[in-house]
Amino acid sequence: MAPHVHWVAVLAAAVSMFLIGGIWYSPLLFAKPWMAENGFTDAELRARGGTGRIFGGAFALALVSATNLAFFLGGPDTTIGWGACAGALTAAWIVAAIGTLYLFERRSFKLFAINAGYNLVAFPIMGLILAAWR
Repeated sequence: MAPHVHWVAVLAAAVSMFLIGGIWYSPLLFAKPWMAENGFTDAELRARGGTGRIFGGAFALALVSATNLAFFLGGPDTTIGWGACAGALTAAWIVAAIGTLYLFERRSFKLFAINAGYNLVAFPIMGLILAAWR
């Protein structure tokens, strides 16, 4: 197993990503514009169900993301500055990838900005947590 990976930090970073997403896509921030851009209504989302699968899957994917970032950060000499920077660079890759998809799928810039913004906030924070907990 990778000796430089602090698994409690990976869990904490995944929880941070999950919580940031919960706030980001809540009525407090971007729930209404995100729903409008996707053509969703509250009633439709409630009727579709699958909440456990969605939230469970989202947390599992946050764990994958945090684990990958922990391996990317390297050994115990990683600084919190590099952790946040590596998280931001990771977010830049993600934003570029989803941006390309959104262009071809002809999705709105507003939806892109909401989803890209989430990654631009969540990944640097995950990198900071992972680097600080070495």
